[in-house]
Amino acid sequence: MSVYSHSVSNSRFAKIATLALLSGAVALTTGCATKRATSEVVVAPLGIPGGQAGYTGAVVVDNSSAIVTDADNLQAVVYFAFDSSEITPQAASVLNQHASLLNSNPAAGVVIAGHTDERGSREYNMALGERRAQAARNYLAAQGVNINNIRVISYGEERPAVAGTTEQAYAQNRRAELSY
Repeated sequence: MSVYSHSVSNSRFAKIATLALLSGAVALTTGCATKRATSEVVVAPLGIPGGQAGYTGAVVVDNSSAIVTDADNLQAVVYFAFDSSEITPQAASVLNQHASLLNSNPAAGVVIAGHTDERGSREYNMALGERRAQAARNYLAAQGVNINNIRVISYGEERPAVAGTTEQAYAQNRRAELSY
């Protein structure tokens, strides 16, 4: 079997396994009418930081309802200055709380979504959103969080938190959001 066909079959297996897990999770969560804490399944990239070239598969991280409840009590957004991915002291304070939660729950996974305001090209904003999410990820990793349990994604300007063209609206859209 060639290296190429081996990586394709691994990729197909990962896709099929992910779809099966997600289908099962949807079936389980839609079956109950009562609202109660449930487990979430997060697919986190393995191997290369940022899930970039060299992606080696996926690990399924099962979060207990206690972790989700604890995370609900934390601020889930960190903000950035214009055209910057530098972690501010305020952002560090928020990320320190998440690092504490993740370090005390080593099986927990988190997704960090980077966002920008609408100024700049779509391509530039996608890259800036990625840098913001990576900056938050790197900060958490520096605090001892397992980097394999952190997934980053960029939405650029595509999902604004606030509509508008004022500086106040722009400031609220320059962010990274953490979700468990």
